[in-house]
Amino acid sequence: MTSPASTTGPDLRGAGLQRSLVALIQVLGLAVWFSATAIAPTLRGEWDLGDTSVVWLTGAVQIGFVVGALTSSVLNLPDRMPPQRLVALCAFGAAGSTALLAALADGLWLALPLRFLTGAFLAGVYPVGMKLMASWSLPVDRGRAFGVLVGALTLGSALPHLISASGPLPWRAVMLTASAFTLGAGVVALTVLRPGPLLAPGQRPRARHALAGLRTRAPLLANLGYFGHMWELYALWTWLPAFLVHQPAWELSGAGVSALTFLTVGVAGLVGALLGGWGADRYGRSPAAVAAMTTSASCCLLAPLLWSSSPLLLVVFLLVWGASVIADSGVFSTALSESTDQRYVGTALSVQTAIGFTLSVVTIQLLPLLADEVGWRWAFWLLAPGPALGALAMLRLGRITAPRRS
Repeated sequence: MTSPASTTGPDLRGAGLQRSLVALIQVLGLAVWFSATAIAPTLRGEWDLGDTSVVWLTGAVQIGFVVGALTSSVLNLPDRMPPQRLVALCAFGAAGSTALLAALADGLWLALPLRFLTGAFLAGVYPVGMKLMASWSLPVDRGRAFGVLVGALTLGSALPHLISASGPLPWRAVMLTASAFTLGAGVVALTVLRPGPLLAPGQRPRARHALAGLRTRAPLLANLGYFGHMWELYALWTWLPAFLVHQPAWELSGAGVSALTFLTVGVAGLVGALLGGWGADRYGRSPAAVAAMTTSASCCLLAPLLWSSSPLLLVVFLLVWGASVIADSGVFSTALSESTDQRYVGTALSVQTAIGFTLSVVTIQLLPLLADEVGWRWAFWLLAPGPALGALAMLRLGRITAPRRS
């Protein structure tokens, strides 16, 4: 006898709960990403760090993520292991490396290897989370589902700034709190998360599948759009506090900078991700991405003009920038998940993020060097070409994927 689910399509009962769990895991799991960045001013004084050393507190995580994502892609781990177990193991690893830093580190000699490990483990939390979200999402609402996922990542990444802004906590307490959040993500993944019915069965690893998204036209354009997006995103998130500290129109304390950074990255970013996901389903993947990238590129160019504006105008500007810079992120993941071989979605998403995060390492390193030459007022012009070129790629993707009129 045939079950109702088999005659009407995949059985998505419980999809809402499972998608909420995936989002919750991202909020908790990504709390360790910027945990060292949020406490960098304290470490600068306690460890006598220069600007270059401070940069590497974030750069080590990015590089670790890239190495972890590439390793995962070559071995096809997201498509071979039960994804919820891979997420749990990697969350435990990221929490442990962050806790070890808080407990033992007294300088960069130990902090940087542990930050590298944190990034490597997070490569099994975020990209695999995207695969799990796709396994519970039909194409008709996948854009909104990925928007929720990216919003959760944004909120989780900003959590250390909220912790830091809540009071004068010792930096080790900030790191341990972030580690506890990520530990909770692993517990949730291990105990109650499960893959959905749209999850394609895993295959044996083949290296050629790691590069499939760079050879076929539609996945390639989706990837190029993402690469332009990543040229801007993490450099802005990393150096926004420096932009705020050097503002001539106000004098913000450390807690004030953390609070405004959380508002821009976490709150505005969450709203932007949700709007971007809704727009992707309502108006199409390409138009939603182009609108977001055009707005964020314009913000890069407008930043010098608003340098000495009133605090209120600058806050409004930052909220728009914080929303637009992340609004398109879920669109690229959605477009790639729909245009690549469904048996290797996890691998394709891992490759996409690996290359994107490699680009983010470049801009994170270049931005303060440029600021030393021209000042923070003009430095963010460096980021504008990324979203501008990404928007062109997504325009092209829209043209080749749009339904033809008879």
